[in-house]
Amino acid sequence: MTTISSFRRMDESTAEQWAAIGAETAHNQPRVADTVLAMLGGLAAITDGFAVDQLTHCLQSATRAEADGADPEMVVASLCHDIGKFVSVPNHPRIAAEILRPYVRDEVVQVIATHQHFQGRHYYHHFGADPNLRDRYRGQPWYALAEQFADDWDQTSFDPGYPTEALEHFEPLVRQVFARPRSAL
Repeated sequence: MTTISSFRRMDESTAEQWAAIGAETAHNQPRVADTVLAMLGGLAAITDGFAVDQLTHCLQSATRAEADGADPEMVVASLCHDIGKFVSVPNHPRIAAEILRPYVRDEVVQVIATHQHFQGRHYYHHFGADPNLRDRYRGQPWYALAEQFADDWDQTSFDPGYPTEALEHFEPLVRQVFARPRSAL
């Protein structure tokens, strides 16, 4: 880590200092993919009663998305859709969506942010919850993609016998998507 700035408050900073900080940040951008890959690896320790660990589940979802011809952003989002469980299971869709937000188009962010409501069609009735929560999003331009993700790639990916690609298979795609933010916000 290089210290390149001497300001102690942002309102005392200069344009030159921010130019140096921007250059350093751009130089270190690969650490984002490194961190995402490490978090995904950490999902291997989370099973929570499922037939496969959460890393395997994410790998299966991404494998299915890739096999169905999803674009790189959607494949990586499928891989990362449950990455929030590394931090908080109840809020995992929002956490994953916010990690992805600067790097993928908005419709992909929306699919991941709402995937629990879409997936709920397959199990919410077991808890007495409304299995049709996805209907609140009907009419959104990303609705069909969210249905495909939930119904074809996510809820089907708890199969210990499914031929699943390894994390290393997806690493180049993760590095490509996280190489440069599409937006800063």
